[in-house]
Amino acid sequence: MWQSYVNGLLVAFGLIMAIGAQNAFVLSQGLRREHHVSVAVLCILCDAVLVALGVFGLASLLLQNPTLLAIARWGGALFLSWYGIQALRRACARQSLENSATQGARSRRAVLLSALAVTLLNPHVYLDTVLLIGSLGAQQSMPGAYVAGAASASMLWFCLLAFGAAWLAPWLARPTTWRLVDLMVAVMMFSVAVQLIRGV
Repeated sequence: MWQSYVNGLLVAFGLIMAIGAQNAFVLSQGLRREHHVSVAVLCILCDAVLVALGVFGLASLLLQNPTLLAIARWGGALFLSWYGIQALRRACARQSLENSATQGARSRRAVLLSALAVTLLNPHVYLDTVLLIGSLGAQQSMPGAYVAGAASASMLWFCLLAFGAAWLAPWLARPTTWRLVDLMVAVMMFSVAVQLIRGV
């Protein structure tokens, strides 16, 4: 049991730590201190569900139906491009972290819908979380323990991102720093969108 748990923990950590669209979004929300706890919880739940689905059968279904991945790829490219444009606009505006928190603050619902879109419209989530982590988990002697290990990795990582960024926010509340953060988010979103379009 513990071997399967540790395998899930290590495999998930190895993949989740790569900076991608979802990590950039969680980091950005943590720095803004804008519903960052809710975003982290949502990402943890989504990862746990996707890993479980992959381990218990969705991985093989996706491998047999590439149309589903193609639909997610186009939708993800469009959404990530739009989100990248929004981040680029913020990077070009004269604002600090505090101004960003008080001007144009979004509702929890709007932020969570954006987090869902960043998570579920990104085919890399399905390729990494469902196909790779899921197919490896299906081969474990205790698949349930493997899913628990992968979910633990998600919980530790997203809590670290969200709370760590929120803790650092007071020291990063300079306009130049905030522009660089938004610029990084924009570059990340655009680069993932380009990768998705090239893969179509």
